[in-house]
Amino acid sequence: MNSLYIVIGTAGLYLLAYHTYGKFLAGKIFKIDPSFICPSKSMRDEHDYVPAKKEVLFGHHFTSIAGTGPIVGPAIAVIWGWVPALIWIVFGSIFMGAVHDFGALVVSLRNEGRSIGDIAGNVINKRIRILFLLIIFFSLWIILAIFGVVIAVVFNMFPQAVIPVWFEIPLALWLGYMVYKKGAPLLPYSVVAVIIMYITIVIGAFIPIKMPSFWGIDSTGWWVILLLLYTYIVSTLPVQVLLQPRDYINSHQLFIAMALLSLGVLFSRPEMIAPAVNFSPKGAPALWPMLFVVIACGSISGFHGLVSSGTTSKQCDCESNSLSIGYGGMLLEAMLAIFVLVACCAGIGMGLTENDEIFTGIAAFNHHYESWNAASGLGSKISAFVIGSANMIEITGIPKDILITIMGVFVVSFAATTLDTATRLQKFIVGELTKTCGYPSLSGRHAATSIAVLSALILAFYNGSGKGALTLWPLFGALNQLLAALILLVITVYLLRNKVSVIYTFIPMLLMTVMTAWAQIINLRKFYSDTNRLLFWIGMTVFILEIWMIIESLIIMKKIEVSDQSVPVQAVSENKSIPFT
Repeated sequence: MNSLYIVIGTAGLYLLAYHTYGKFLAGKIFKIDPSFICPSKSMRDEHDYVPAKKEVLFGHHFTSIAGTGPIVGPAIAVIWGWVPALIWIVFGSIFMGAVHDFGALVVSLRNEGRSIGDIAGNVINKRIRILFLLIIFFSLWIILAIFGVVIAVVFNMFPQAVIPVWFEIPLALWLGYMVYKKGAPLLPYSVVAVIIMYITIVIGAFIPIKMPSFWGIDSTGWWVILLLLYTYIVSTLPVQVLLQPRDYINSHQLFIAMALLSLGVLFSRPEMIAPAVNFSPKGAPALWPMLFVVIACGSISGFHGLVSSGTTSKQCDCESNSLSIGYGGMLLEAMLAIFVLVACCAGIGMGLTENDEIFTGIAAFNHHYESWNAASGLGSKISAFVIGSANMIEITGIPKDILITIMGVFVVSFAATTLDTATRLQKFIVGELTKTCGYPSLSGRHAATSIAVLSALILAFYNGSGKGALTLWPLFGALNQLLAALILLVITVYLLRNKVSVIYTFIPMLLMTVMTAWAQIINLRKFYSDTNRLLFWIGMTVFILEIWMIIESLIIMKKIEVSDQSVPVQAVSENKSIPFT
């Protein structure tokens, strides 16, 4: 099949879904109220609670949820064929992921911008609050360590991305200062910022920067240390100083990169040379249920719910914006995953060079995806996307060296924004946990951020190399998806208490619970048989907490007498958090 049909068909389907199913959920299920005063205004503190323009907040939200997830997942899942991956991305994002992100954002908006883990204590019970906060802490702990190492690895793979990525920091500081302090118009200054950023990309293509190894720590380790130090600084700054403007600049990268990919597909029109279905690739686990955890961010991701209820809800200035940011943001990320699918299954067939040997067509795909082990490495996942994308876009006349730099910066920038946001989220979670456990002195901005960053640094260096977190990658997908199931569970109970139909969240929650628990059991058995004690005990601890939370939640759901205990959804228009009994 020609890849152009897939891109056009999927884009049309997403537009239809947004204007039908998305608006149905907004109007009939969550009953969005434009007059509701959001926490960003009622609790404004000029640090975390700061109202942002719709386009700025969309940029923050999208770049935070995207990261490398919608790139890595599809880039490896195509080993089972492009059809299963396409089906899961399309239908998973419309009926699960977008509902999950949108629901988490709305529930948080109506509860003072609190995190979904904190809200769980009101929706279900106080014991659930501790359990869920612990689950989120473990999940973010792994995410911080992994993404710190991922960015370090990509810097080593694409040293030409170093200059443009780090130059984004002073560029974002300048943009934030001009817009928030000087009252400069956003659009023209953001255009100037993006132009400067692409100038640095050209410079980076000719001046690659490689981190040296010294004092017994290799280049990856030093990048991890530098990145986590940077995230500490970012997390303690007000969001409008660096986080908002940098994410806004990165959102322009997305639109430019997707525009280039669209042009590449339109003019090159590569055929999908990968097999449509391959149920038994060499060394690969079973497609069912592993597809549901390998492709995470492109279909549904628990981390998205943390972003929606952690940072986005504290910056949303109007409840009606939650549809485009929550539901629309997920569909746009899924569209990115579709482009990744095309790059890996069609673009790579336009030319793959390894060891001075050139592969084209199906030979290129078979060489890159020779076996599960060959395709599962981090570098292999990212390079398949970068090479395939560069092959398609090269038809526009842009030199391939520049294209590879553009796509390398694209990957790193999105991973960096995820790292920034995850650190801020972990700061909130640590603060909530320490207050609950009777240690309020550890809940302050610097104390909580220090705990978040130092714990991630320890995990990254647990084997002494700075690459320790890469061994956690097999655990990441299953935990992330189980977290999504639990967030859908909280949203479901919230709707049930408000006399609203829960079928639209209950069915996705049930499917994700079953599939990801199944995948987690498979992973745990493998970790145990491989004597990988770190992965086994982290996975087992979180799994037990999640099972405990699900059981308690189901008991509560059974006890709820909707007619007596529920509060009408319209009560939120009074600008109060909905009380739960």
